[in-house]
Amino acid sequence: MIVRRLAMLAAAVLLAGCFGFGFGRPAPPPAPPRPAVSVLDPLAERFVKLTLQIGEKEAGYVDAYHGPPAWAAAAKAAPLSLEALEREGAALYTDVIEVQPSRLSPLEAKRRRFLYEHVRAARFRLRMIGGHRVSFYDEAEALFGVRPRARSLDSFDADIARIAALLPGTGPLPARVAAFRKRYEIPPARLQAVMEAAIAECRRRTLVHIPLPANERFTLSFVTGKPWGGYNWFEGDARSRIEINTDLPITIDRAVDLGCHEGYPGHHVHNVLMEKLYKERGWVEFSIWPLFAPIGFIAEGTANAGVGLAFPGDEKLAFEQRVLYPLAGLDPAGAPAFAAVTEALQSLRSAEYAIADAYLAGRIDRAGAIAQLERTQLSAPARAAKRVDFIDTYRSYIVNYGLGEEMASAYLQRQPEGARWAALTRLLSEPTLPADLER
Repeated sequence: MIVRRLAMLAAAVLLAGCFGFGFGRPAPPPAPPRPAVSVLDPLAERFVKLTLQIGEKEAGYVDAYHGPPAWAAAAKAAPLSLEALEREGAALYTDVIEVQPSRLSPLEAKRRRFLYEHVRAARFRLRMIGGHRVSFYDEAEALFGVRPRARSLDSFDADIARIAALLPGTGPLPARVAAFRKRYEIPPARLQAVMEAAIAECRRRTLVHIPLPANERFTLSFVTGKPWGGYNWFEGDARSRIEINTDLPITIDRAVDLGCHEGYPGHHVHNVLMEKLYKERGWVEFSIWPLFAPIGFIAEGTANAGVGLAFPGDEKLAFEQRVLYPLAGLDPAGAPAFAAVTEALQSLRSAEYAIADAYLAGRIDRAGAIAQLERTQLSAPARAAKRVDFIDTYRSYIVNYGLGEEMASAYLQRQPEGARWAALTRLLSEPTLPADLER
């Protein structure tokens, strides 16, 4: 009898293990662990609500938001005065400082620093909305936590001479550069095919190293009348809208650059990983992207640095020659010469800091800024005018591209070669600040 009962019990246990209890229904999967409550959580909520309120004062300040809809609705329904926002910013700043890092885990301590730096930047932006102005370099440091090195325009003469040697001939050098670049413009009728192929390759190379949710996706469209060349609008749920501005012709080298920067492993991937941080850890501050903040420096810098990571060495040139040049109807034989000139032109990128500093301070007017960009960055008049449009709109944000790429690339190059993708993933999926790139 005992043996029989043991046999019946064993059978019951076996059935339970196969089917679960409850009349043969499978056992439900275990619930995901609830994020631990942190002392920083209420401060993060206040930061998000402060950012939403600033967004009601300045169009475009909130680049993306996918947090609780009720918070955005409340900010729109009852916007606070500038004075009230400045008081809340000061109070929140003090409250974040008072949280002792010794009470936090290392990752939570990074989160505290992230909140501190972003509240500090938000307070400065509120002062700017109220009319406060400082120099270009002071503004960049206050908003993004970095101070670009000031260089005189004369210091770029050697770089300009090197480009002149690559393009011998008669006539002004900016005109020679413009004529050379025109030979490598993507015909409008072929632009969609070229961009789709470039983004697909950027995505393929990124997914080898960075796992993304199965539902991640994007749409691609072409627009006009914008101050920027490309933009990623993150819509939440791992979804982005990538827009490419066609006000100016797009040269063949820009296809991979835009595909990586706006998509993979750039802004789209960064947004998806930040959303994951919000959903899995409950860190609500990563449901919102204030444009004029240190996260902008990380976003633009890593998006630019990601091009070289996805296409190391000569791989970008090889892919362009093999795939993109034929799609664009261009002769691949000219690709090496175009790549050499394009690389040389990058050495002039930071010249625009001195030009923007003088222009925003009123020491030169718009025509003077365009002329200096033509002369020092060898830009065609239309391209120089478009860049001044960008400076009018975004001011010191321009440092995030050149200096951001310089610092992010240097950080990645300091890692062992086989660990660079993992290092980029950490930068994009943790509370990262510009100072972290120097550690």
